[in-house]
Amino acid sequence: MKYVFQMMIIGGITFVGELLHVWLPLPVPASVYGMMLLFLCLCLKIIKEEQIRETADFLLLIMPVLFIGPGVGIIDNYTSISDAILPFIITVFVTTVIVMAVTGLVAQAIIRRTKGGKAHE
Repeated sequence: MKYVFQMMIIGGITFVGELLHVWLPLPVPASVYGMMLLFLCLCLKIIKEEQIRETADFLLLIMPVLFIGPGVGIIDNYTSISDAILPFIITVFVTTVIVMAVTGLVAQAIIRRTKGGKAHE
């Protein structure tokens, strides 16, 4: 029953993200709205981490399986995108490097700000 409740919390926030996507005239995906809402709820202690930890860990564990469909879709439509494969590969490589660098810099900044780098102890 605990997992059902945790999934209802995550699903409810996802649903509100979908509603925001429909209501707000911004080019922001519904999943981003959902992640922002979940982040705000966790920061403001509206939802405690313990209330969703097990289900969130499970969803992170199965995340690679969720990419199988899009991967097959890309392979299926290879003839349509073969003309633009080089820009596609360059874009994927550059954005991956940028995301890794920004994530690393933000993590380092957070570690430095939290008790002089003692956050990992």
